Amino acid sequence: MQSGHRTLGRTGVNIPPVVFGTTCLGNLFVAMPDQAKNELVKTWMEQMTAPVAIDSAGKYGAGMALEVLSRELSNLGVATEDVVITNKLAWRRTKLETPEPTFEPGVWIGLENDALQDISYDGILRCHEDGCRMLAPYRPTLISLHDPDEYLEAAQDASDRTRRRENLIGAYRALEELRDAGEVKGVGVGAKNWRVIRELSKDCDFDWVMMANSFTVLNHPSELIDFLNELQRNDVGLINSAVMHGGFLSGGEFFDYRPLNLESDEDQHRIRWRQQFIECCEEYGVMPFNAAVQFGQSHPAIDAVALSTSRPERVQGLIESVSQTINPKFWEAMRVRELISNDYHQGNLS
Repeated sequence: MQSGHRTLGRTGVNIPPVVFGTTCLGNLFVAMPDQAKNELVKTWMEQMTAPVAIDSAGKYGAGMALEVLSRELSNLGVATEDVVITNKLAWRRTKLETPEPTFEPGVWIGLENDALQDISYDGILRCHEDGCRMLAPYRPTLISLHDPDEYLEAAQDASDRTRRRENLIGAYRALEELRDAGEVKGVGVGAKNWRVIRELSKDCDFDWVMMANSFTVLNHPSELIDFLNELQRNDVGLINSAVMHGGFLSGGEFFDYRPLNLESDEDQHRIRWRQQFIECCEEYGVMPFNAAVQFGQSHPAIDAVALSTSRPERVQGLIESVSQTINPKFWEAMRVRELISNDYHQGNLS
């Protein structure tokens, strides 16, 4: 294994400490020019030791992110063995018949296609086929169920939730068969609600998981730590993502991709926590982003963190953030000010 790379759980796949996200390749919030997309992918390949890990999904730009990724890797002449592509499955491309896409209105810009959620045994096979077609000649090394938490939250009642849960388990069986047939190296799940990952783990023997907005410097309850310990015991690989809560920790006006509600006591508490966090960072000369990444990778169950930027000049900073040395006194101050749990001692936070 190359320096800095780790084996992702039982998949046997070696990945670097940073996994690059591709939402910007699918025109999330803004339509990036093709030249900018080329420069971004080029910078990934130049700055990171191969194999470079890249996370995508059929939902991102209704498949645009997958197509752009394939195009730019091909233009750069990147060998298939020099990239590890993870593809999250739940959405497949459909014809755009409305002024803007229906699957997430106002989020994806300049799309020429729409996307349809297709979660079931047969549906996930269709999603996988769709993704492989868009990625060709590259193929996903790892695949997963995408946002099962949102799928379950859309249930109309208890009976509908049971039906949806059965669909998810059926979809996992399809993933499992693809892995066992040698199509991919490992199968997993990606969700924003870690409790749904825990729930599905009772019926689905995941090789790896990706959790977002979950284990962060702001949010690390003891029951989540217990689940991370369980993942580690079972050799389930873990990629941690959205460690900044969608830019909130660095001063953004969104929390977990939704606008802050200044009338909410919960959001007011989060804003006060952030102010104290930023003040502590300033006092000890620590960049909030680096603190968030260091905490987000601190538990030994975590194999990598997924980080994103649309600006090539920031890629090196993402890579360097995982190896930054932070003054232990900073973490002591965070505990004293009750900004992190006094019971959590892992890695460089000890």
